[in-house]
Amino acid sequence: MAALARQAPDDISRLPPISEIDERFVPKTEAEFLYACMSWRWRIFSGMLYMIIVKSEDPDDPGTVIPFRPNEAQRAFLARLGFRNVILKARQLGFTTLIAILWLDHALFHKNQRVGIIAHTLEDAFSIFRDKVKFAYENLPPFLLKRMPYKTMTKSEILFGHNNSAIRVATSMRSGTIHRLHISEMGKIAAKFPEKAVEIVTGSLPAVPKDGIAVVESTAEGQDGEFYRMATAAEQKFEAGTTGPRGWVFHFFPWYTDGGYIADPAYTTITDEDHAYFDQVEEDMGVLLSNRQRAWYVLQRDEDFAGDQAKMWREYPSSSGECWQQSTEGRYYAPQLARVRMQGRLRSFDYEPNFPVYTFWDIGASDGTGVWCMQKVGEERRFLTYIENWNQGFAATVQELEALKYTYAWMCLPHDAENQRQIGTRTISALDILQEIAPRWTFVVVDRIPSLEVGHEVTRKHFHSAVFEQTGCAKGLRHLANYQRRWNSAVGHWAPEPLKNEATESADAFRQWAQMEEFGELFSGPAKKRKRAPRASAL
Repeated sequence: MAALARQAPDDISRLPPISEIDERFVPKTEAEFLYACMSWRWRIFSGMLYMIIVKSEDPDDPGTVIPFRPNEAQRAFLARLGFRNVILKARQLGFTTLIAILWLDHALFHKNQRVGIIAHTLEDAFSIFRDKVKFAYENLPPFLLKRMPYKTMTKSEILFGHNNSAIRVATSMRSGTIHRLHISEMGKIAAKFPEKAVEIVTGSLPAVPKDGIAVVESTAEGQDGEFYRMATAAEQKFEAGTTGPRGWVFHFFPWYTDGGYIADPAYTTITDEDHAYFDQVEEDMGVLLSNRQRAWYVLQRDEDFAGDQAKMWREYPSSSGECWQQSTEGRYYAPQLARVRMQGRLRSFDYEPNFPVYTFWDIGASDGTGVWCMQKVGEERRFLTYIENWNQGFAATVQELEALKYTYAWMCLPHDAENQRQIGTRTISALDILQEIAPRWTFVVVDRIPSLEVGHEVTRKHFHSAVFEQTGCAKGLRHLANYQRRWNSAVGHWAPEPLKNEATESADAFRQWAQMEEFGELFSGPAKKRKRAPRASAL
């Protein structure tokens, strides 16, 4: 930057000090322009240095070229920019564009810097580089571009000849020091490529020095993975006021941050249920939502997302907590869980001593055991609690269930509970072990279904009757939200089978309930009696 000042003629002596040059300053000569470039604020906020492409929703529209000026959300972010930053946001607020401009600016005006942007696919990385970084660089004012030539340029990197700084894009970065690092859509990386997300956290982020800047940015992608853990940890410290000077600064930007998200209420119907939702958002977030904003939200949900509330929570959240209520594409029960919350079926209630409790299990030997506890009260299936134990014997689960002091009806086990296993000098099944530990309980073995997909469909069918106690079921619901298909990176789409993760036990146990509701042909009583249970309608 000092070099720019030395290149400027003496006629800049009449200008105010650089500290007083702001975005309102309009240079009249090339010398004044070079002088203004010494001000970071002027370069970023004036709209006189960098050009960007603004694309419409039409895929055939090449876009409009306009000067870059930070919008309201981007200005709010810059006002709180720290050394480490987590951005949880609504779609289309322009943060990837903002950070591409910031990183390009840093590389252009500082010597020997290495600047990086990580995207979840190479195609996205190349697109960010082409349309945001390279475009902005090649559209600098010509006289400035001559002073800042590139030494080498590829489809993923520019090395500048005037100062030996470089900016590049990739899907991960581990080698060397990275003075500025942006991780775009970390939620998608964590959902589709969990191993890559771990590599970024353990390899790329540590490459940023203490005085460097890292920005991790994404929409939400479910209650699991590296981005979820990073964002929620940062938010908890922010709310507690314990974010250190070099800690992760939490930034949240809801959909109503964008003043352009408005529509004419005359062209949509905002239901009483919708208004109740918006009123609650106003109360929780301390904002006012006009009818035009409410109309935009309803139109976006019903027309663009076919009424899928879960997608709105993910793409256009109203609160940071709401972000995690949804499930991404590829997760099995996203619409059902969204309706649970929208219909008030997640609430506080007590155990009813006059009604027995049914339990639904997924059993594991070396991994986990999960159990849902449910009462039938009228037409409602009230799920009281979910418990799980990992790498422990069945006795630990039995003790935890006994401690709840419920009156139990049937303990419903999956079909493989009767599979015989060699333990020591005898062959025994999980059902045998459980009956030895808890002889007073009545165990039921749920019949095997034709396929796992049938079980998923049956679970979706019966979800409407499920009501959840918000505290006791919190962990189980989080697992249900994270129960997802496995991503097949070789072919680029979701595989038919589930991803084996910590959510599986809860989902499999919950599915036993739905299969009982649907089919009702079970084994019950002590294993030696081998009697058929009544149909599930007895529930």
